[in-house]
Amino acid sequence: MIAIVDYGMGNLHSVSKAIERLGGEAVVTSDRDVLAQAPALLLPGVGAFGDAMDALRLTGLDQTIIELARGGKPLLGICLGMQLLFEHSEEHGLHEGLGLLPGKVVRFQEGAYKVPHMGWNQCSWKQPHHLLVEGMDEGYVYFVHSYHVLPGEQKDLIATCDYANQQVTAIVARDQIYGMQFHPEKSGELGLQLLKRFIDVAASVKQAAS
Repeated sequence: MIAIVDYGMGNLHSVSKAIERLGGEAVVTSDRDVLAQAPALLLPGVGAFGDAMDALRLTGLDQTIIELARGGKPLLGICLGMQLLFEHSEEHGLHEGLGLLPGKVVRFQEGAYKVPHMGWNQCSWKQPHHLLVEGMDEGYVYFVHSYHVLPGEQKDLIATCDYANQQVTAIVARDQIYGMQFHPEKSGELGLQLLKRFIDVAASVKQAAS
C-alpha cells in the first residue's frame, strides 16, 4: 500500500488512480498512524513551496515525514513534493524545506524561453544502472514548473532533461528517498513504468523487513 500524504496541496486523485491502475493499493491520508503503518509514502504537491511547508508544519506532518523517511520508509516526492525534500527554496523569499536531501530550489534564469517549463521533455539517465530506472529506455515525460532543484551532491542525480540549454533535475534518489520533478501519472508509458518501479521498490523493502 502507498500512503499519499494529504496536506491540502496536491493532485491526489490522479496519482491514486494511477497507482490503482498499476495494481497497487493507495490511500489518501493525513493520519500519522496510517502513514507510519504504510509500507511507503508518496508526497505530491502543486502550488508554492512556502505555502506547502506551512501546511505541513501546521499539521505536524513535516516531522512525521522526516522521521519515517530517515527511518528507512520509501518516500517518493512528485513535482513540488520533490522540491520539498530539499533544504530550502528561493520561491518568493527563502523557505526551509524538509531537509532530507542536500540542495536548493531556484527559479529558472531569465531568458528567451517560456516560464513555467510546461510540456513534454526527454529524460536522460545520469545513472542508468540505478534500480529506479535500470533496464528502461530514456523517453519523454510531462513537466509543469517554474522552479527547479540544484542538488547539493551529484550522486543524488538520477535523471535530467534539457530546457533552453539548461540541465534540469528530473529524478533524484538517495537510499529510500526518491523524487520526480515531472508528473509520472501524466507522463504516458514511461511515467507509469517509473511509478510502478517505485511500487515494486516499496514492496521489496516491506518483504525484506517482514
